[in-house]
Amino acid sequence: MVKVEDALIARYESKGHRFEVLIDQKLVDLVKSGKSVNVSDYMAADMIFKDSSKGDRASEEVIREVFGTDDLPTVVIEIVKKGQVQLTTEQRRKMLEEKRRQIIEIISRESMNPQSGTPHPPQRIEKAMEEARVRIDPFKSAEEQVNDVLKAIRVILPIKFEHVKMEIEVPGGEYGKIYAEMVRLGQIVKEDWKNNGNYSAIVEIPAGVQDQLYDFLNKRTKGNVSIKLVK
Repeated sequence: MVKVEDALIARYESKGHRFEVLIDQKLVDLVKSGKSVNVSDYMAADMIFKDSSKGDRASEEVIREVFGTDDLPTVVIEIVKKGQVQLTTEQRRKMLEEKRRQIIEIISRESMNPQSGTPHPPQRIEKAMEEARVRIDPFKSAEEQVNDVLKAIRVILPIKFEHVKMEIEVPGGEYGKIYAEMVRLGQIVKEDWKNNGNYSAIVEIPAGVQDQLYDFLNKRTKGNVSIKLVK
């Protein structure tokens, strides 16, 4: 549950009545992306206000009149969908910074430089976004905005989204040290235990995490690993 001092005010007006709820900004992303959510986890107070600054609650009769129900999660979701979210200057700044960080993280992870076949560092992507004067919407999810950001920075950076496959083989004793990280970073499309006891897997990963996985495997196994790119 978000603290009252950190909460956003979602406000909706209908039939001469005003309704306000105090929510975590994450709830806006979840609702607008259509994801299932436990609304109470993202509220500073489990109630509908007519004026949150005064602590005045909306009556159940008025809530039912406008929304056709007084079920809290249903009403909150309608307010977030149909209403407006009020932000302080500091809240807006923090939301924009967080959304920008998420977008950069996605692009850095999923993309590569087609000229060199290597990932773009986050700093390079951030600089390209600044040069292209990319505008971030604090109320849209990072995933929704990635394509627009890519279009804007492609005039500055050679960039494309791509997945690669890596064939990894380690002695059986190293299997438990690396498996969880391979699954976290990518998808295992094929795996096998060799007659000599070695574990072998083909892992499909976003191009941008090649170096991350390569470094992890070498450090975790102390170099006792074979890694090949699969065409």
